[in-house]
Amino acid sequence: MAGVWVLAENQEQGLELLTIGRELASKLGTKLVSIIIQNHSQAQECIDCGADEVLLLPALAADQALDTYVPVIVDEAGKEDPDIFLVAGTSGAREMATRIASRLDAGLCSDCTSLELDDEAGTLAIERLIFGGAGIQKVVCLTRPQMATIPARTFPPAQKQGRREGLIRELPAPPLSAIKVLERKTRVRESKDIRDAQVVVAVGRGVEKKEDIEMIRKLAEVLGGEIGCTRPISEELHWLPEEICIGISAIQIKPQFYIGVGVSGQIQHVVGFKDAKVVCAINRDENAPIFEVSNYGIVGDLYDVVPRLIEALKETAR
Repeated sequence: MAGVWVLAENQEQGLELLTIGRELASKLGTKLVSIIIQNHSQAQECIDCGADEVLLLPALAADQALDTYVPVIVDEAGKEDPDIFLVAGTSGAREMATRIASRLDAGLCSDCTSLELDDEAGTLAIERLIFGGAGIQKVVCLTRPQMATIPARTFPPAQKQGRREGLIRELPAPPLSAIKVLERKTRVRESKDIRDAQVVVAVGRGVEKKEDIEMIRKLAEVLGGEIGCTRPISEELHWLPEEICIGISAIQIKPQFYIGVGVSGQIQHVVGFKDAKVVCAINRDENAPIFEVSNYGIVGDLYDVVPRLIEALKETAR
């Protein structure tokens, strides 16, 4: 067995991949290899969190794209012949994954939510959502390496296991790419990152006016949470920023408590909060799909329910 490899653009996602990577490597009785951009302190952290070996990619010039690393990674994979290669599901890393898979003549399954190993055959059975989240597709990898991209927060970050010993190797500098980065612009966030929020209050199309979102925001504040929304609110009406849109094609959240206000419950949105511990819904339509996935539901006009709920919560807090 040549090993399980993981590749991510940043350390946070790399640690998430180490969680599933360590599990798979242990079952296969092989080593776990983490590929990171040159940073010796992070390399030791990867080892302490379960990696047996770290491959350091050299820093790139400012005008070089991330894909410049592809030939170096492909060359190393050709020599080492990894069994499994997991890549973080970010835009840059996904593009690298497709190019690596193509050069290695390997299959690639994207946006995987679950990986199960057949202990006897040593093959991966991978699950991913299809049809806008309405179905689950199971894919079995038959090529080598078995490659998959994993969305952020699919697995918890690996924790340090104490000071561990491992091998750290520096990979050679890649050849200069014909693709040049002319300019980089940092995207300015209009709101907080709600993916770490313990309480999320989602705004749905049942809210009639943009001004009424302030009422929902007050509910989130009383609950000590953050506000999120469905795609029509952010993309069609532009009432709230796209970075707080929850759904299969937006962000996925795992709060302790989710409450949908005026949210109908289309599957594309539900997939975004499916791992919430407790789900509550407020909707005047008793047949709204959101109630089918809710632990608690309030059938009523949100303009009547939300103010009363805010007052009740305030009274409880006194």
